[in-house]
Amino acid sequence: MLNIGTITLAVQVVPMAVSTVERFILVVDANSEHVRTITTALTESRNPYRLVAIARGDEALEFLTRQGQHTTAPRPDLILLDLDLPDTNGLDILTAIKQNAHLRRIPIIVFTVSDRREDIFRSYALQGNCYVIKSRDLHNLSEIVQRIEEFWLGIVTLPLE
Repeated sequence: MLNIGTITLAVQVVPMAVSTVERFILVVDANSEHVRTITTALTESRNPYRLVAIARGDEALEFLTRQGQHTTAPRPDLILLDLDLPDTNGLDILTAIKQNAHLRRIPIIVFTVSDRREDIFRSYALQGNCYVIKSRDLHNLSEIVQRIEEFWLGIVTLPLE
């Protein structure tokens, strides 16, 4: 019980519910250590996830638009997008996704090591849903991924296709 002046409130802490819906996450990141850390952090979650990691921007766009070898690719519920890709700038991928009427509602977390103001500003200007700076320390990176999971896959209601 919490007594506030003349008002008495019963306070009950309710843990977040475990989701029974399997969420699909697309990770677009060329850094294999980061991908491994993201995968491990999400695997340790109580919630069910399906995760696909793609290292190249052009392949990520093929996956999202179901072209080439990805004709049966599922639609992601959430995208973690690094800006530092070997074949293209992640901002170009963000632009392409947000300009596509079938993809633009997929939430995109720009998840990168860049703390450049220009990258942050452009990501939001291009309709990125949030900008998270990765830690170079893998333990801290894992903790950040867990917080992303708690918020984006535990609190937020994601759009359906």
